[in-house]
Amino acid sequence: MPLDPEAKASLEKQAALGLPAQHEVSPEEARAMSESQPRIPGPEVASVSDVAAPGPHGDVPVRVYVPVTDDAAPLPVCVWFHGGGWVVGSIATNDPTCRALADASGAIFVSVDYRLAPEHRFPIPLDDCYAATEWAAANAASFGGDPSRLAVAGSSAGGNLAAAVALRARDEDGPRLAHQSLICPVVDADLQRPSYLENGDGYGLNYDTMVYFFQCYVRDQADASNPYVVPMAADDLSGLPSAFVLTCEYDPLRDEGEAYAERLREAGVPTKLSRYDGQVHALFNAGVPFTRTWDAINEAADELRKAFGAA
Repeated sequence: MPLDPEAKASLEKQAALGLPAQHEVSPEEARAMSESQPRIPGPEVASVSDVAAPGPHGDVPVRVYVPVTDDAAPLPVCVWFHGGGWVVGSIATNDPTCRALADASGAIFVSVDYRLAPEHRFPIPLDDCYAATEWAAANAASFGGDPSRLAVAGSSAGGNLAAAVALRARDEDGPRLAHQSLICPVVDADLQRPSYLENGDGYGLNYDTMVYFFQCYVRDQADASNPYVVPMAADDLSGLPSAFVLTCEYDPLRDEGEAYAERLREAGVPTKLSRYDGQVHALFNAGVPFTRTWDAINEAADELRKAFGAA
C-alpha cells in the first residue's frame, strides 16, 4: 500500500526541520528533543497518581491511570513500558497514549519510568520493568485494581521489555499475566531482515539509529543472544500469556514482530497479529496522532478487554 498521506506529511515536516537523528547526538540531547516535541493532551481519566515502586536498583517511578467507569468492581491492570530504544522516552512523553489506552480499554494503566541506557544498560531497565510489574500485582488493590487480571504492554523498545517481562515472569514463576500487547516490538537482533533493508532510511526510525540503540543497551556480545534482550532467541515460547502483536508496513521492525507472532502461535500461545499497511513506526502515539492511530489504540484496547474477559 502507498505510504499513508498523514504519515508522509509528518515525515516531510520532520525532514524540513533538519534535526539530527537520535544516534547523531548525545543521549541527553536526544531526550531533550523527545521531551520538547509538542503533543495533544490525552483524554481525562478518573485519577492519575505518581508512585515509587521498589526495585533492585532503587525506586522506580510509576504513574497510575484509573479510567472513568461506572463499575464498582476492581478493574484489570496493564503495566506499560514506553519506547525510545531504551535510550529516550519517559512517563511524560507517553502520557497521552496511556490516557487513551486506559480510556479505551477500561483498564488501569501503570506507566513505568525505567532507567535508561547507556547510563543503565541491560539488565537494569528490564529489572526496573519487572519490579514495577511485581509491584502492580502486589499492590493492585490499593488503587482499585484486580491482580488476577494483569497484563503487560509496550511499544518498540517497550514492546521488547513487555515480551521480556512475560518471559521472565514465566521462567521465575512471577506475576501471572493474562496478556502481552507488543506494539511494533524490538524482538530480534537481525538487522538484515527485508523490512530493515526496505525501510531503514526515510521512514522515521533509521537503520543506523537502531544499531546505536542496541549498542547502548547491551553490555557485550553475550547480551545480544540473551532471550531477555532478544526474545526471538528463546528456545521455548510455550506457556506465555496470550499476545497481540501490531506491526506497520513501513517500519524496519515489521518482519521481526511478525516472525515473533508466528513463533508464539507455533508454541501454542493464542496470538493475534495485526499489520497496519501504509503506516510507519510512529503510528502508536496518541500525543502526535494520525487518523489511524485511534484504530490501532482501539484495537489494542479491544484485545485487552478480550483477554480480561470484559469484551
